[in-house]
Amino acid sequence: MARLDVMETFHNISFPGHLHTQDSLNYAIHFPFQDTDTVIATYPKSGTTWMQEIVTFVKNGGDPHLSKTVPNWTRAPWLEQYYSPEVLGASQGHRVITTHLPYHLLANALQDSKAKVIYVTRNPKDVAVSYYYFHKMANFLPEPNSFDEFLDQFLEGKVNYGSWFDHVKGWTSQARVNFFYISYEEIWLDLQGCMERISSFLECPLVEKDLTRSVRHCSFSSMRDNTMVNYTLIPNEIMDHSKGHFMRKGKIGDWRNTFTEEQIGRFDNVYNSLMQNCPLTFLYECPPNS
Repeated sequence: MARLDVMETFHNISFPGHLHTQDSLNYAIHFPFQDTDTVIATYPKSGTTWMQEIVTFVKNGGDPHLSKTVPNWTRAPWLEQYYSPEVLGASQGHRVITTHLPYHLLANALQDSKAKVIYVTRNPKDVAVSYYYFHKMANFLPEPNSFDEFLDQFLEGKVNYGSWFDHVKGWTSQARVNFFYISYEEIWLDLQGCMERISSFLECPLVEKDLTRSVRHCSFSSMRDNTMVNYTLIPNEIMDHSKGHFMRKGKIGDWRNTFTEEQIGRFDNVYNSLMQNCPLTFLYECPPNS
């Protein structure tokens, strides 16, 4: 329960001290990746939990046992968090590793590895809103005041884990062979198609009945009810569940219920400035009849 109000600064980026130490962050950037590793890389609130669940099912042939009995932070541990060395040291076979670190901090560790990397993005307006509400329930993150103030911090990259803009550009501009890029919105709109693509990338093909079962268990509503996924196992002292759900809504375009017109304009100006040379496009509204 200690260190809830502590922040660690590492390479000019802030991290929650409850989960990260200087030792754990240094461990991460010098980590000896194995060629058989699967790495899930994301900025917070971009679909990390969903991808952990998808990879769990793909790698286990659609068998739900692991998903129903082992917390996701144990079966796909965060590389940079303090408990990682113990969990990864006890891992047998192919490992699934999660990270929120920007690419430039892991580039040296990954450069000589054939580890498969899956990078998940989400439209940044929904990320900002989701991250704001997560701050309200996560006692290891700074208590936010107004959304307007939090949005300024987000746009300036002064939130925990650093700049969304730098994170996305860093991971998607590198040229790894074993790299798979996918968006949260793609998963929301076509979960089965995305699972087929991911299973192909991981070289773990699913037969039709296993794919159907995996899609059912990896739906947002199913994950929200799964205690191994929804973080209700975490004590209230760390995550105050009375203030919200870890898996809140998950919908595309929910940002419109929070952003004002002035905030939209402010966000768009910063986005257009910082992402002008980035070829990525993001889906901000759910298509009709989806």
